[in-house]
Amino acid sequence: MLIAIGRNIINFRRQINDQEFPALILAAGASSRIGRPKALLPLGAGGSEGRQILLDAAIDQGRLLSRDVRVVCGAWYPLIRFRCRRQPSLWLQAPDWHEGMSASLAAGIRSLGPTAKGVFVLLADQPLLDLNALEAFGNAARYVSGQPIAADYGSRPGVPAYLPRWLWPLVLDLEGDRGAGRLLAEVRATRVDIPGVHDDVDTPADWQRIRALLNQTGPTTMRFRH
Repeated sequence: MLIAIGRNIINFRRQINDQEFPALILAAGASSRIGRPKALLPLGAGGSEGRQILLDAAIDQGRLLSRDVRVVCGAWYPLIRFRCRRQPSLWLQAPDWHEGMSASLAAGIRSLGPTAKGVFVLLADQPLLDLNALEAFGNAARYVSGQPIAADYGSRPGVPAYLPRWLWPLVLDLEGDRGAGRLLAEVRATRVDIPGVHDDVDTPADWQRIRALLNQTGPTTMRFRH
């Protein structure tokens, strides 16, 4: 991707170093409102696409941001690892996953090496994210690597998010089932529009609605949603 800024042309593809900008997918929860591991919920109604699961879609989203994609697991590990068609760079276990999202974030961040400038954070249950918007978000984060960036939820910032390294100590101080949303608001993260962020899977009704939309659009059409 070439972007012109003044007289300079920046080629993001050539500048990519995935060890500097890894991606974390948070998939450690028990899915208690679903009654089964939601990461394993099937995509599509049948055929080859129907054999994919929700976590496959999340890993594909992560690969738009980085080739270094790490999945943080907890309640349903190792089942989801063996049922997943897409394989990330690394499977991580959060031993204290039951303490909430903060524990998953901490496990993911502690796995990162000293060369990482920041980390992308995705959830495993947002299959309707606009892929063009997601890719643009990733390119922006690499260009201003010291600036927190997050999806705009209207009243608050949220995931997908980019957390620069200087912010990690504050993220590691989070407790309970609290993600980085409030912290991102406190540090005035740049907010970007990523259509699909409100379509997450928390209940069986959510999944029925989202699966119907997936069957109508398909993953290719997702890239061109507005």
